[in-house]
Amino acid sequence: MMEDDELLDGEDSGQDELYEHHRFKADKGQQPLRIDKFLMDRVANATRNKIQVAAKAGNVLVNGTAVKQNYRVKANDEITIVMAHPPRDRTIIPENIPLDIVFEDEDVVVVNKQANLVVHPGHGNYSGTLVNALMYHFNSLPDMGREEEPRPGLVHRLDKGTSGIMVVAKTELAMVGLAKQFFDRSTDRLYEALVWGDVVEESGTIVGHIGRSLKNRLQMDVFPDGDQGKHAVTHYRVLERFGYVTLVECKLETGRTHQIRAHMRYLGHPLFNDERYGGDTILKGTTFTKYKQFIQNCFEIMPRPALHAKYLAFTQPVTKQRLQFSALPPSDMNTVLEKWRVYTASRKE
Repeated sequence: MMEDDELLDGEDSGQDELYEHHRFKADKGQQPLRIDKFLMDRVANATRNKIQVAAKAGNVLVNGTAVKQNYRVKANDEITIVMAHPPRDRTIIPENIPLDIVFEDEDVVVVNKQANLVVHPGHGNYSGTLVNALMYHFNSLPDMGREEEPRPGLVHRLDKGTSGIMVVAKTELAMVGLAKQFFDRSTDRLYEALVWGDVVEESGTIVGHIGRSLKNRLQMDVFPDGDQGKHAVTHYRVLERFGYVTLVECKLETGRTHQIRAHMRYLGHPLFNDERYGGDTILKGTTFTKYKQFIQNCFEIMPRPALHAKYLAFTQPVTKQRLQFSALPPSDMNTVLEKWRVYTASRKE
């Protein structure tokens, strides 16, 4: 595979020189699929329109030759996206961002991630991330990410707005061992989520494939028939009821992107103040102005989805000791929960 600064022949597009931004190779079992659909599932933040425009400009190549947007990808095709400018420098700059380190040994480090901290650099967030902080606090971390998306030390992640426990690998041996545990589902992960509505069942299990939404590429959707996406299972139980909202504990059996957020919306209970999944408006409650002001105050106190990773257990990949860690929800979520307790008590009087 070419290095980022290596040039491709630009004759097909009429430009003097082109820089490779992405390269993919279709699996040997790949069924014929339009190239715009193929790339939408593989290029972060891509839309069909952007890919079609790139193809019309001659910037999408298959086996070294420019193709149109209706080209059908076949088995073993090599697809590249090229541009007239070099890709963004993916060098991660260490930044002195405070970390709440819960545990550390020679192989792993466990952190309590603060809310609204992006985990790794990506589109629109190339600095100020957890990875930038990790690179400052730890000189060298292993990386199993792709060259264009380095993710040193990461074996799992939390969404930007989600707070709580994360484990980071300090060595390659630890990274391989932890990655296998997440793949084998031998870790234990518990989350607390405040969701809209009065959840009917005291406990239950949500099963439904999760994949990129066909209508909104920033969202994940649940495909109950399993025709798209990846298998996902979330177990939940009610911790506390507030009438219009419910505090639930979620146990992840799988770890898909936005799994809890997508599964709870599918259940009919979006996370409180989850803008992306429709939880940032009043979905349950009264029409009284006082109630509307109460909700707005809660949104201002906690300007993020009400989700916290409170517990993580895994086997230390070198010593084989079972380790478990927990963290209470941060002050913003605790304050909102206490406001709901007071509000619910006042309604009963």
